[in-house]
Amino acid sequence: MLADIQRELGDAAGAEASYGEALEIASTCAEVPRASVAGARTQLATLLDFSQREADAAPLYEQAIEDYEALDPPEFEASAQLRNNLAMIYKGLGRFALAEQHYLKALELLEARRGRDSEDVGSIYNNLGSLYYTAGFAGQAREMFTEALEIRARLLGPDHPDVAQSHSNLATACHELQDDPAALGHFEQGLLILEKHAKDDPAAYEAVALDYLALLESLDEGKKAAALKKRMEKVLA
Repeated sequence: MLADIQRELGDAAGAEASYGEALEIASTCAEVPRASVAGARTQLATLLDFSQREADAAPLYEQAIEDYEALDPPEFEASAQLRNNLAMIYKGLGRFALAEQHYLKALELLEARRGRDSEDVGSIYNNLGSLYYTAGFAGQAREMFTEALEIRARLLGPDHPDVAQSHSNLATACHELQDDPAALGHFEQGLLILEKHAKDDPAAYEAVALDYLALLESLDEGKKAAALKKRMEKVLA
């Protein structure tokens, strides 16, 4: 498809126009398979999403989800991924109830087909945790982050950066719930993992280390904070 080539070449405006023309033709031609229409809508929605035009992408994601779920047989895994994307948009727009609705449906669809041993399932639990935390429900966030951590550690191993991310997220939720001992423990575990990957991703290490440091300083743990600063300097040198 011309739009795909334009997109690969970085011509976002041209790709958008071509996808739009393809959809207009498809909508007036009964012979075009609905799966092809869903694919074109998905491509255009993704293009708009990555171009930070989330409000324009959202209705296209909605239509593509409807298309995929109406196929015979339905393509529920494709619709689950789109629901995850759409939920992230709604979260960014502050429409938390809609975001939760799509995350939960995506989770239901994926768990029914893959069980809990799926990286995508772990990612959705993590995203749900982020949603609940942003919406002010730290207790629910902690539950979701814990689920994500367990799945990721089991599938990816205890030293994977995604496991570190889950520890960091849990630390933040625990601190919000005034469980600072647990928060400190999760920050430490996350940082130990990220130290092993610091050469590849120093920014991720530094971000978690700074959050950890801020918590130590807020708790008047001066000696531990000073030790962490020296540790950071050594790792980031």
